[in-house]
Amino acid sequence: MVKFRRLFAFAAIGALVALAGVGTAQPATAAGTAGCGKAPGLASGSHTISSGGQNRSYLLRVPANYDNNHPYRLFVGLHWLGGTANDVDSGGTDGYNWSYYGLRRLADTAGNTTIFVAPQGNSNGWANPGGQDVTFIDDLLRQLENALCVDTSQVFAGGFSYGGAMSYALACARPTVFRAVAVYSGANLSGCAGGTQPVAYIGMHGIGDNVLPIASGRALRDQFVRNNGCTAQNPPEPASGSHTHIVTAYSGCRAGYPVVWAAFDGGHDPGPRDGCTCSGWQTWTSGEVWKFITQFDSSTPPAGSPVQVGVTYTLVAEHSGKLLDISGVSTAAGALLQQWTATGGQNQQFDFLDSGDGYYRVRARHSGLVLQVASSATGADISQQPDSGAATQQWRVVDQGGGVVSLVNRSSGLAMDVWGASTADGARISQWTPSTGANQRFRVQRT
Repeated sequence: MVKFRRLFAFAAIGALVALAGVGTAQPATAAGTAGCGKAPGLASGSHTISSGGQNRSYLLRVPANYDNNHPYRLFVGLHWLGGTANDVDSGGTDGYNWSYYGLRRLADTAGNTTIFVAPQGNSNGWANPGGQDVTFIDDLLRQLENALCVDTSQVFAGGFSYGGAMSYALACARPTVFRAVAVYSGANLSGCAGGTQPVAYIGMHGIGDNVLPIASGRALRDQFVRNNGCTAQNPPEPASGSHTHIVTAYSGCRAGYPVVWAAFDGGHDPGPRDGCTCSGWQTWTSGEVWKFITQFDSSTPPAGSPVQVGVTYTLVAEHSGKLLDISGVSTAAGALLQQWTATGGQNQQFDFLDSGDGYYRVRARHSGLVLQVASSATGADISQQPDSGAATQQWRVVDQGGGVVSLVNRSSGLAMDVWGASTADGARISQWTPSTGANQRFRVQRT
């Protein structure tokens, strides 16, 4: 196990707690990514990626028996303040037994079931200014999913201390991406943009933690107790000097969104051991986290939105097989939405921004502008415009099953529609009275 000497800079971490800002449901179907069925585009080892104008790095562990036709669970392991991606990946002085907080050993024992990745934080931390680190994780996941076969209903994050804070930030900001998070001795240090939607949550914290007091861990836990609809309680915690731990599974939680809390008699430590003041890879925390994240069956994920925030899609008109497309690859405000044969261009790629209450803004990847209806009238055009958050830019994503959706505008109550059910390139997209027509149905496909 890595020695955490650099963590105990009490004043620095206390300042982080003081400065931290406090600021949507799981995918409806398990899905393999673009990397499925083709030779792996990434191998185990060190990699770099451009994100937000910076060069960022990460370490990757692909199972030795990798099968490109099998969607794999993905675990994002986040380091602590002063730690590194290599500390998480290597397991430090405990080596393989503590790699990814002991989870890689358990995954290998279970049949090499998991892809592991350890991102590197700037300045060996996760300050996440302006959501910078969340964007890094978005870009990292996109790269992994394009290169490898990942089960998008089985993406997890976990980390200790600052890594726990970043795991919490991801649960807040990307609830439709992460199935569950594991927070070892965390606090709100990396912010919480969003933070209103359910995510399965396991938190572990020492009652004697004098770096990030247990009250900070309880606060993170209680947010997801509320979000997940669990019955509020004050779970039991062990007595000082007992050298034990107590695990509590909350009752009454929404199906598929459990909350587990594990308090232990100890300090700021991801690997406490019962019966002593020692720590190491023989800790009980690895087994508890592994049990928690492997309880989720990818064949029966909880109901939720069929689209995920932070993921790029093409939208394919079901009647024509053609893609939604910004005409002329224009980046100008007012450029119209049309359908066109697939080109692979970014003007045919969109992501979804959560507006709350089940509505999203649909953003064109090449321009950064969002789709907006011109008026409330039947037949009104749809164009790209600067994001203002207006109701004319908000769309309810209606799950039609099988990865197919319809899009209903919040302002007008009318559905996105290919004009006249045309199958021609350049047919304009407008809004029309909702119907069962295939020209109002769009298949969402990850890029």
